[in-house]
Amino acid sequence: MTIAYRRAAPDDTPACIVLRGMTRENAFSVERLAALGITLESWRAGIADGSLPGHVATEDGRIVGYCFGERETGEIAVLALLPSHEGQGVGRTLLNLVVADFKDFGFSRLFLSCSSDPAARSYGFYRHLGWTSTDSFDDRGDEILEYRLA
Repeated sequence: MTIAYRRAAPDDTPACIVLRGMTRENAFSVERLAALGITLESWRAGIADGSLPGHVATEDGRIVGYCFGERETGEIAVLALLPSHEGQGVGRTLLNLVVADFKDFGFSRLFLSCSSDPAARSYGFYRHLGWTSTDSFDDRGDEILEYRLA
């Protein structure tokens, strides 16, 4: 099948929330997202007002992955894929699309939180793409990585 990429739209939010609970690692249920203040309404509003720009990957019209960033801070907030689409370059493409957006927004540095466990897929994924440790951790114990834009 062919994967298509496009900017996320507010109406993508329900599918994104469902997909977030289907990821192989670091899955978040609707309830867990809500406990963090991430709801259908807040996510939809962030896409609509431009504070949470992102891209989705679709296959036959169905969202199979997405990546979003916080426009105010330069944080890559989430990159999520269905397990069936891992290892095919979909995550890298989504991340590159969002990084390009943030470069256009004028950012010279982006950051994200990532598992500090070398056995986690995300640990090697981001480092392979040039993200480096800041030697700091968030309140959940995830490592903060940064990416310098040319």
